[in-house]
Amino acid sequence: MRVLARIAPPLLLATALVASTAGPAGAAPPPAKVPEAVGWGGAVASVDADATAAGIEVLRKGGNAVDAAVAVAAALGVTEPYSAGIGGGGYFVYYDHATGRVHTIDGRETASRTADESLFLEGGKPLPFADAVTSGLSVGVPGSPATWETAVRLWGKRPFGEALKPAQRIAEQGFTVDQTFQDQTALNLARFKDFPDTARLFLPGGALPVVGSTFRNPDLAATYRQLGRDGTKALYQGDLGADVVRAIQHPPVDPASGRNARPGKVDAADLAGYQVRRQQPTHVAYRDYDVYSIAPSSSGGTTVGEALGILEDGELGGYDATQYYHHFLEASRLAFADRNRWVGDPAFNDVPVRELLSARFAASRACLISPDRALTSPVAPGDPRNPADCASAGPVQPEPYEGLSTSHLTVADRWGNVVSYTLTLEQTGGSGITVPGRGFLLNNELTDFNFSPLVPGVPDPNLPGPGKRPRSSLSPTIVLRDGEPLLAAGSPGGSTIITTTLQVLLGRLDRGLSLAQAIAAPRASQRNTAASQAEPGFLALPERARLEALGHVFASTPEIGAATGVERLPDGRWVAAAEPVRRGGGSAAVVRPAP
Repeated sequence: MRVLARIAPPLLLATALVASTAGPAGAAPPPAKVPEAVGWGGAVASVDADATAAGIEVLRKGGNAVDAAVAVAAALGVTEPYSAGIGGGGYFVYYDHATGRVHTIDGRETASRTADESLFLEGGKPLPFADAVTSGLSVGVPGSPATWETAVRLWGKRPFGEALKPAQRIAEQGFTVDQTFQDQTALNLARFKDFPDTARLFLPGGALPVVGSTFRNPDLAATYRQLGRDGTKALYQGDLGADVVRAIQHPPVDPASGRNARPGKVDAADLAGYQVRRQQPTHVAYRDYDVYSIAPSSSGGTTVGEALGILEDGELGGYDATQYYHHFLEASRLAFADRNRWVGDPAFNDVPVRELLSARFAASRACLISPDRALTSPVAPGDPRNPADCASAGPVQPEPYEGLSTSHLTVADRWGNVVSYTLTLEQTGGSGITVPGRGFLLNNELTDFNFSPLVPGVPDPNLPGPGKRPRSSLSPTIVLRDGEPLLAAGSPGGSTIITTTLQVLLGRLDRGLSLAQAIAAPRASQRNTAASQAEPGFLALPERARLEALGHVFASTPEIGAATGVERLPDGRWVAAAEPVRRGGGSAAVVRPAP
């Protein structure tokens, strides 16, 4: 593997109004969900049909991929409020066709400047995870609004406020509740009911929203209107921010619930001091492709990149299915061993990004893979700074838990610009805290920190710290061939984001699958754990028994990820692809469909 570069109006709605449900006549019928679309003029893929339609609307009105991506993200804040929105953060990867360069924005949430390694400790012991999640302690300074405004200012063609208008309209007019939205609400029923503002918004009349009903959020519409008019200073320096801080420091919990929603540390100074990071993407050359992704604080780019490096010398396209899956799982296992030991916020840790992506280190890890037997997890990390063939570098770092509530979108425009953007709240429903009168949930991203060292006495790069970003697994990826965009992809799914993105890339680049087929294929995820998670469709493959004979162990899980992607065809058409089934199916669209 050769490495070319690396770290290379006035408010029209009173805030007393809350979201409500009404009959389906209250909103236009939702767009149909189509998992694949082919055509010209640009393409959008997301998990939600209304959000995808918002992006297509912007493209048709002359906006570029950046404008459309922000429109899709804001719309997801309405229709996928448990996974995305104003109260969260994420990572934005943009290919600028005019310059041939890839740019990134790290919009990860940050801890308060007063946070330290004891953030989630009480009496010297880590808090129970569920108690930490549903509290102000878990809330980091939101980064999504700053990401949106920065991206549009730097690379967009339309004003920031215009990108928010489709989402504002959806929030005002409503969207149609589907089974996935109801199911995700049901998962949060016990804690949502303990926060009166959250209950009023998401449990209308004290009950789950009815499938087929219209869900409106006028408070969020008003918030988008304010952001469009005043910019994100309303959040980071203004009255919207004051409301956010109040909700973090005094969680608006029902006293009768008995829930101890601990107060958080984020204050007005933390909001005012927040900045997105513009940084170089990770970049590895894999076969005939240049693969770009996000650098730390996310571990996505380094871990996907390392796994590709481990697999570079193998003939994945020529392997039978058993050996293909075997090598995919083994490369993931090894890359996660190194990710857990070495990757954290580079502002606080000396993260060896260049070394993790080097051909020398990849070769030192690839030699551990035998075609005849699987490694036994947990395997120890390697030393990227001093790589030695088949050598380890100290104790194993276990894989910590990461929440699954995330959303990925991919957009391309008629000029050849491409955006791959993953955004998140962390858990499904984030912290459970809705900012009163504002219509959005706050994240619980700080629980992505390790509460205490995973291995006593071993340096842990992912402990809390003042102003620190917790490690992420988000892996928005763009692939170029001969300097031109080939495809972009990414997924939600906690730490399975990395393996899902890797599997989609391998399916498309090595196994001859179309992008839609690579996204739909059954998945497995090995993250240096004793058993690999696997979907029922994967466990039904004939290769399962052969993989188990090699020593692989599998644990069933209902589904892994919910990927989206776009691809440029040789004739200039775009393909947009999304899930046909996972998370209720995704939505793909193009500006001008092919006949």
